[in-house]
Amino acid sequence: MLHRFANPNRFSRLAATMLPWVATGTVILFVVGLYFALFASPADYQQGESVRIMYVHVPAAWVALACYTFIALMSGVSLIWKHPLADIAARSAAPLGAGFTVIVLATGSLWGKPTWGTWWVWDARLTSVLVLLFLYLGHISLTHAFDNPARGAKAAAILALVGFVNIPIIKFSVDWWNTLHQPASLTRLDGPAIDPSMLTPLLLMGVAFSLYFVTMLLVRMRADLAASKARALRLRAAE
Repeated sequence: MLHRFANPNRFSRLAATMLPWVATGTVILFVVGLYFALFASPADYQQGESVRIMYVHVPAAWVALACYTFIALMSGVSLIWKHPLADIAARSAAPLGAGFTVIVLATGSLWGKPTWGTWWVWDARLTSVLVLLFLYLGHISLTHAFDNPARGAKAAAILALVGFVNIPIIKFSVDWWNTLHQPASLTRLDGPAIDPSMLTPLLLMGVAFSLYFVTMLLVRMRADLAASKARALRLRAAE
């Protein structure tokens, strides 16, 4: 399966087939999720209406972490097996992950002001997420830092693998250190500590954000492959 879609043309055909479905699913789930988040779910008894920021903040955080994990996985595949699409996948995913991380930091600040009384604290969770943004930006920069694209891809892949150590730090920072950030509410041994009226929109938005990531990843990868093909044709015509 690893090399089944190594052929760019085969991958492009598969992506073209998948795109209408995942794009449609993204739109539907965002509409339904936002309806539940904004209208069908109650305000929190402590946070009031500001709890609705959670329905964007938390799913964006999930996808930001998943995206970096995907990049690290693709980087490993690229370095070990030299898979031709792995570098393209990692390169296409990095700006998306950076965007999700910006959303996490921005919505976290909007939530923190009324809840903590400040826009920002050098909290373990917040600081490690900021480091995640720098890792994304470093990956993007290294990818374009060399005249030889292969060297840039290799340097970015190494950074992605080294930086992956930050993912468990983000995940467990609320357990390892004293932090203002609330602990995990979903992945508890005794079950989620969220009422179903709030859990439903949260999960709907989580799937919507995930499908959006898949949609944009396929779009960016197809565009990257098309640009590479166009460059190859221009070089061939110039010979």
